[in-house]
Amino acid sequence: MNADISSKKVHLGRNIKRLREMLGVKQDALAVELHITQAGVSKLEAKEEIEKETLEKIAQILKIPVEAIENFNDEGALNFIANTFHSQDLSDNSIGHQFTFNFNPIDKIVELYTEKEDLYKEKQELYERMIQEKNELIERLLNK
Repeated sequence: MNADISSKKVHLGRNIKRLREMLGVKQDALAVELHITQAGVSKLEAKEEIEKETLEKIAQILKIPVEAIENFNDEGALNFIANTFHSQDLSDNSIGHQFTFNFNPIDKIVELYTEKEDLYKEKQELYERMIQEKNELIERLLNK
């Protein structure tokens, strides 16, 4: 069974994507830090193998060790999250811990609905503009 696990090829791009999403980092933000486009990050996340130098830059930007990217898997995901949040100094023996998340889930839901509404409005405006242009073209052809 260990031979099966070690023979599986690690998809580094997929691991970067999953870790980036777990950490709440958008492709655009990572692209800016890497001095590439958002499409470049998308292509990078589709690659199975990534150059060591690029991997190190991404790890530095995400503030995680390179090994986290190289060894990330579904089984270790929860351990990674738990270790990330519990790596604080616990010497005060406090029972509760305050965690700061970089997003509010309700805000994300509102953002999704707003984006959907904006896309709908944009499509509606485009459709209306196309109909108007079509009608103008028909009128011009009929007037000739």
